[in-house]
Amino acid sequence: MKKICFLVILIMFLQIPPLSAQAAFQKENRLWQDESVYSIMIDRFNNGDTSNDIDVFANDPLAYNGGDLQGIIDKLDYIHDMGFTSIRLTPIFDNAKEGYHGYWVNNFKEIDEHFGTLETFQKLVKEAHKRKMKVLIDFVANNVASSHPWVSDTSKQDWFHKKKDISDWNNQQELENGWVDDLPDLNQDNPEVKKYLLDAAKWWINTTDIDGFSLTDANHVPLSFWNDFSKEVKKEKKGFFLLGVAPKNTSINLQEYENAGIDSLFNYSYNDNLRKAFADTDQSFSALYSDAKNGQNSFLRPNFMDNEYTIRFTNDIVEKRQFPGSRWKMALTYLYSTPGIPVFYYGSEIALIGGEIPDNHGQMSFRTEKELIDFITKLGELRNQLPSLTRGTMEMLYDQKGMVVYKRVYKGETAIIAINNSNKSQKVRLSNEQVEGGKELRGLLGGDIVRSKDNNYYLILDRDNSEIYVLTNKSGINLSLISALVVVCLLCFLFLFKIKKRKD
Repeated sequence: MKKICFLVILIMFLQIPPLSAQAAFQKENRLWQDESVYSIMIDRFNNGDTSNDIDVFANDPLAYNGGDLQGIIDKLDYIHDMGFTSIRLTPIFDNAKEGYHGYWVNNFKEIDEHFGTLETFQKLVKEAHKRKMKVLIDFVANNVASSHPWVSDTSKQDWFHKKKDISDWNNQQELENGWVDDLPDLNQDNPEVKKYLLDAAKWWINTTDIDGFSLTDANHVPLSFWNDFSKEVKKEKKGFFLLGVAPKNTSINLQEYENAGIDSLFNYSYNDNLRKAFADTDQSFSALYSDAKNGQNSFLRPNFMDNEYTIRFTNDIVEKRQFPGSRWKMALTYLYSTPGIPVFYYGSEIALIGGEIPDNHGQMSFRTEKELIDFITKLGELRNQLPSLTRGTMEMLYDQKGMVVYKRVYKGETAIIAINNSNKSQKVRLSNEQVEGGKELRGLLGGDIVRSKDNNYYLILDRDNSEIYVLTNKSGINLSLISALVVVCLLCFLFLFKIKKRKD
């Protein structure tokens, strides 16, 4: 009898139809536009090895706080379980005293002693790859620390530009030749400097098997250097990725850097529009999709709410007297479901607050409420399952004072994303000209189902809520499941009849 019961359960399970053929699709041959990146400031994330706590002062925002590479290894499952497919690390190179952020380089081919060893980093990359996660590290090509041995080497004085502050931040020549924060500015036009930086970059690729560089202060380095750099490093590993990072409040021609071989660049004007749209309610989205491309491939654009250069987005929310959890959920739904690569700054999953540098480099805490983490996990799951969210066309269907609905389509899969970023419930009608009629929209975040009525779909969404729908055939009575249950019941009857007959 137990076998019969098991058979009933098994048949019922097998007969339940999947959400859609595409919804169960797990992307193979992942493209970079399919990635989602968890960005980590190493020193502020997790202390996994106290033996390298050298001059660590956890309460000093300008000193080393203790985070290290082993700490990241220990939390890889935490990151992976939220759905992230890549990690990005601040510079791991040996740094000057109190260079917790990694940008005061003393040696380009050594790991900073506060972070661990080369062997630990190699282990980190291997462990990430076991989880099918990619690893990017910051590569500093613009400057070195004042204590770098080159600075006092009389034979290398032409390795640097003459000391001069930047007075006009819109003057490209000043950006490339001036000293930022009194850091000696490298002269990439010097063949020896260029060769050294290229050799160092290749060494890291071949020694550690990393998958990409994020290039700090990209607009402070000549395009001619990036053109040669990109060609050389991409020969070392197929699919190697270059992410350009510029400081906040500096101008950058995105198309020029893309033409030089940098695959993707942080766009602060787009980020400003994102922050304005989601820090408060009832905001129009028009500035986002009208300026979505802005000189670069929108599918590879880094979609970010904040990073190591900016005030944390939670600060914007608090200033507007809004609830951080709700604002973050709306913003992340948009980031995860529009063209581009989500780049998520560590601590955002706990709505970490922080002002200007170094306040925005706060310590991560793993003892916190999980509601936002669970939401991010669900978004990550959907983004990794639905190719329409990463590869599909984008069409705006509705945008009125904080309520937005748009469509992503890829190879027969249609996703409809609705975000109610207003202060009241909203109802939106979608016609069969916008969405094919006679079907149903099945919600994957909240489980909402909207069936076509007279070839129209009526979406009703509460305030501070979002939903990701997929277009499917209308569900109804499952005849195959009923038939299977009838067959099983007959088998059970026959089985019981035979048992009774034997006893007689």
